[in-house]
Amino acid sequence: MSQFYDIIIIGGGPAGLSAALYAARAKNSVLVLEKESIGGQIAITSEVVNYPGIEKTSGKAMTEEMRKQAMNFGAEFLFAEVKEVDFKGDYKSIKTSKGEFESLGVVIATGANPRKLGFPGEKEFEGRGVAYCATCDGEFFTGLDIFVVGAGFAAAEEAMFLTRFARKVKIIAREPEFTCAKSIGDKVKANPGIEIYFNTEVQEVGGSSKLEYAKFINNQTGETWEYRPENPGESFGVFIFAGYIPASSLVKGHVALDNWGYIITDENQRTDVEGVYAAGDICIKNLRQVVTAVSDGATAATALEKYIADKYEELGLEKKEVEVKRPEDDPDLIAQANTEVSSPEGEDGSFITSAMAEQLKPIFDKFQSSVKITAILDERDASKELQSFLKEVEGLSHKVSCRLINKDDKEAEEFKEIVSYYPSVLISSDKDEYLGVQFHGVPGGHEFNSFIIALYNAAGPGQAIDEETRKNIESIDKPINMKVFVSLSCTMCPEVVMASQKIALENKNVEAEMFDLSLYPDFKEKYDIMSVPCMVLNDKDVTFGKKNIDQILSFIGENH
Repeated sequence: MSQFYDIIIIGGGPAGLSAALYAARAKNSVLVLEKESIGGQIAITSEVVNYPGIEKTSGKAMTEEMRKQAMNFGAEFLFAEVKEVDFKGDYKSIKTSKGEFESLGVVIATGANPRKLGFPGEKEFEGRGVAYCATCDGEFFTGLDIFVVGAGFAAAEEAMFLTRFARKVKIIAREPEFTCAKSIGDKVKANPGIEIYFNTEVQEVGGSSKLEYAKFINNQTGETWEYRPENPGESFGVFIFAGYIPASSLVKGHVALDNWGYIITDENQRTDVEGVYAAGDICIKNLRQVVTAVSDGATAATALEKYIADKYEELGLEKKEVEVKRPEDDPDLIAQANTEVSSPEGEDGSFITSAMAEQLKPIFDKFQSSVKITAILDERDASKELQSFLKEVEGLSHKVSCRLINKDDKEAEEFKEIVSYYPSVLISSDKDEYLGVQFHGVPGGHEFNSFIIALYNAAGPGQAIDEETRKNIESIDKPINMKVFVSLSCTMCPEVVMASQKIALENKNVEAEMFDLSLYPDFKEKYDIMSVPCMVLNDKDVTFGKKNIDQILSFIGENH
């Protein structure tokens, strides 16, 4: 049986958050469905300085405040992937990975995804030189040349960020000038660590296991040129920030789209389907910025207010009081809302502040059973940090216990068939049964959330998954080892880590290991990893980029 809401919002970026705030404030029952992480594309932006009234903030901090505002008025949030929609009739139906929902009104705020250019070599070297996230992958190119492809704000901002790592950043822009604000463009031009090539396009990149050359063409003169690294054996990076493509495949055939896949709306953000509105980067618009996204969301929600009121009267429905729910109803949301842990930052040099501990308490209160953590430590500094970190985690709940063992101690012998890399954190049941999940390194940064969710999934009730996905997990009848290599600063990595661990916790044939790649440089060389997340199946099959559970299952099926 499906759950009913007045308004369902698909997408948890600025447009969706703004729509949720305005719709909930108008006393409508509101559900926001988000498949990955609250905040959308802006969440990975480290510095936002052009939002009116806020001098300077980060994308994550801004959107987290937006989420809190919406929840304070009663909006509910659910991490789930929308599988299918039906907008016919008065009641709109939305099927997700966590159940089916109905509503009178819908706001589509699914945003847009980074555009891939399609030049020869782009797909083949994704993860091995071609990248799309400076924050995630910039450090892999320390001391090397980096090409940034694009002329807009993202390209300009990321080019400046990448000067922290690169020997030289070279901007490749097909346009004759930057397309972002002149003040930003001037700042880039003044940076001594950046060279700019306007009217230029990438023709091809190539090499053996990593990038060895790149070819370019001047689109005004037709002149071509080739780049090769200065020193033998060196590689380089190509970061692409060439705009976005609308994430509209879900609603294609359900609402009208233009030739490029953007949703067609009127001045009130209404689509061609009654009761269905769209907001943000998914729409046709001249300016795609946070400020226009939140404007779209507010406009759509305000227009929906009258539509919903009319529908209640037309259908003879009785309006119910909206109950303001707290975030403890969704452990995924609590974990994501916490500040990332990467180094001691709290009171008395602690990793976990008292405020964070208070936020996490509802998750641990839901544990159905106890969970045990075993850490096999070596002599490295990471093991010393891990020891302190785990003692703090143990103090968060009586249902969590930690055992610390030096790898050279006799106690470690019982784990020699399980643990091959140190330090290692193993998650076991209250009956000392190893559950197939390991973290190698301190699970800090964005992986702190992954660690908390792993404990929650191990102790139960765990994250909900649909029946079809569960059956697909249970069908794995051969031993599978998934190694997921991450950077603790990567915003795309946690989804892969959590998805792989959920699969392992549901099937004893599967093991999932997370590696902080900075601690294991040998793997970087072995698999030519120059981008994260990177997943390796059974030490053989390699794939890059963020993936959900179903995508990981497909990768397993294709290779095993």
